[in-house]
Amino acid sequence: MRTLFKKDKQRMFIHKILESTGSPSLKELSNRTGINYSSLKNYYSGDRSLPENLFNDLCFLGGINPKEIKFKLIPDNLGQIKGGKISKR
Repeated sequence: MRTLFKKDKQRMFIHKILESTGSPSLKELSNRTGINYSSLKNYYSGDRSLPENLFNDLCFLGGINPKEIKFKLIPDNLGQIKGGKISKR
């Protein structure tokens, strides 16, 4: 499952994680967590949705309760489902 935020809410979530961990940049957060820097930039810009396990790990790392954040869980293969339905026509 993946987490889907409203527009710019994912950026605000990662920014909160940066503040709570004391990381000055995404590069530092990447080094601390072991997440690829390029992937972290894509998550920050909102180009990619966060995987559920990474979301939970970041919430634990930042001391944030996931129940206080508004997000929606979507299946991992959502794009494949939409593409299959379109090509079937």
